Amino acid sequence: MSDATPSARLFIRFFEETGPAPIELLGGKCASLVALTTAGMPVPPGFAITTDAYTAFIEHSGIADDIHALLGSIDPDDVASIDRVSAQIREEILKRPVPREIHDEFSEAYAALQSRFASETPVAVRSSATAEDLPDASFAGQQDTYLWLTGRDDVAEHVRRCWASLYTSRAIVYRLRAGIPNEGLSMAVAVQKMVDAKAAGVAMTVDPSNGDRSTIVIDAAWGLGELVVSGLVTPDNLHVDKVMLTVSAEHIGDKHVELVPDADARGIREREVEPERRTVRCLTDAEVTAVAAMAKRAEKHFGSPQDIEWAIDRGLPEGENLLLLQSRPETVWASKTSETAPTTSGFGIASITQSLMAQIGR
Repeated sequence: MSDATPSARLFIRFFEETGPAPIELLGGKCASLVALTTAGMPVPPGFAITTDAYTAFIEHSGIADDIHALLGSIDPDDVASIDRVSAQIREEILKRPVPREIHDEFSEAYAALQSRFASETPVAVRSSATAEDLPDASFAGQQDTYLWLTGRDDVAEHVRRCWASLYTSRAIVYRLRAGIPNEGLSMAVAVQKMVDAKAAGVAMTVDPSNGDRSTIVIDAAWGLGELVVSGLVTPDNLHVDKVMLTVSAEHIGDKHVELVPDADARGIREREVEPERRTVRCLTDAEVTAVAAMAKRAEKHFGSPQDIEWAIDRGLPEGENLLLLQSRPETVWASKTSETAPTTSGFGIASITQSLMAQIGR
């Protein structure tokens, strides 16, 4: 059966399968990955474990009522109370058995994905909650992501950890503050070929400092992009004219550390960047243009300003090595109209990363 056509699977959706991609089935992240893949964007291959799997697991385990009761007992002003409830819910999710039907479908899908490569290839496992990546709410960083995983059992265990991350203290507090109900909340999970990133980062198709929609702003650093998104590294910050795709202003960040694969540990590690690489831009002019063009294409596809994650894969040929990892609606200026947003570009030290920190309350 081709992965590009709708299948009889109950709990798995490959990114390239055609047809509707509802958020209630795929969560924000996976719905975006399916939409981008079917639109022909350069997304690493993978599949979603749908929200139906999470729902079936919760119902099979018999803990749905317990979860709602525990969440209902929380004192929003008592951090210890929230932490206690969070730990109890996550422990229950991690120890309950997964129904055989979900186990078998996942095993088949993982084997099908690995069959596309000459040898077993590491994957990323990413949470995709139904309430994330919406135009009026940014859940960036609220749930878990795991990188450079290998082996069916290890990947499956981290899928379960993603389910459990729906109830981290931080996610619970965010929903309480945003007035988002827990009823109907669910989680899909993306399992996706890992990118061996030479450089990576984020890009916004609107200037996060002033709402200028004529500018694309790129933050880029060496290695995997998680350090950029988390704000743990000072990235290169580039302003690109959206029409000409030329750099109008730039600030070279320190980029003192990078995340790289660690074969011995079967994961990733943080290492210091050599002094000579810290002071040079991590993207060539051609790569800057390519990232900006891809961000612009994502904006056109979704019809609204986008906040994308991208990476340059060191193992792929030049011209084929730019990959799109995510595209979500930009939230800071989403409620602004074109009449109120500035139309002239302004360059400041404030970067996309700082805007993301404001969105997610870090």
